[in-house]
Amino acid sequence: MLALLEILQAGGTRTAADLAGRLDVDERTVRRYIEHLLDLDVPVHTERGRYGGYRVAPGYRMPPLMLTDDEALAVLLGLITSRRSGLVSTSPTATQAATAKVRRVLPVALGRRLEALLATADFTAPERSSDSPHTDLLLMLAEAARDRHSVAIDYRDRGGHPSARVVDPYGIVAHAGHWYLTGADSLSAEIRTFRLDRIQTAAVRVTTFDAPDRFDAVEHLLTGLAEAPYRHEVSLRVQGTLDQVRSRLPAAIATVHDLATEPPTDPAATAPGGWVRVRMRADRLDWIPALLASLDLPFVVEQPDALRAGVRSLARRLAAYADSAG
Repeated sequence: MLALLEILQAGGTRTAADLAGRLDVDERTVRRYIEHLLDLDVPVHTERGRYGGYRVAPGYRMPPLMLTDDEALAVLLGLITSRRSGLVSTSPTATQAATAKVRRVLPVALGRRLEALLATADFTAPERSSDSPHTDLLLMLAEAARDRHSVAIDYRDRGGHPSARVVDPYGIVAHAGHWYLTGADSLSAEIRTFRLDRIQTAAVRVTTFDAPDRFDAVEHLLTGLAEAPYRHEVSLRVQGTLDQVRSRLPAAIATVHDLATEPPTDPAATAPGGWVRVRMRADRLDWIPALLASLDLPFVVEQPDALRAGVRSLARRLAAYADSAG
């Protein structure tokens, strides 16, 4: 919408087709952007007829962007970290252009300070390939969740199998470089979670719904990811407290339970110091030995046997590295 306003402020009358081509959207989206601008009291005039189109009133300019130091820092870091985390639903070019526009309107002294921060700061979230949803889809689903409108979607699961279903959207969650939609699913009659980049098409319906009271979309997503069916079922005991182990194993990949709540099946389960049971599901086991080593806590692998072999292999490699003379 702001890009559209910039084009119109350059002067002249622009047709819907011209604006759609320059913004790489369809004409219906252009008309929706125009309506948004009118809602914001931007004086956009519509000229009808063969040579008609859209223009802004002569002399109109957007008010200057006024930001405090804290606000400017929040905007710039938000733009940059969202792009680096892979959660941006626009192109990298759009993010870079928005960042440049914010920098241009900042006072020189503040601009220099922020440039220094961006030049020296690092981010743990890696760059990801662009698998984020389109902006229109993300905003459409967000509005549907807010207004409690059902949404019809065409979806492809991780195996590539297509399905058509109606979802009552309870919430949208950003996690580990992806956006997720959580809601009641018409096909399974259960609360399900869907990755937005796997939604092929979506259409908001006029039907409305009531969401469960105090529904926590984040908790449902993390629990679902941890309990999703995978090739390997991993079970082990770790010596430590619940808080110790949970702080080092994200809820998205593991569930942790206090063994004191389970009948003892092994002497180690009642050994001094306290033990917890950890369960994980994984398509591959190769990353789990290093994760267990990073716990720096005693553990016992209950299943599968292949994981024990992986742990021994890692131990041998680490010992070889330690004995190496360089």
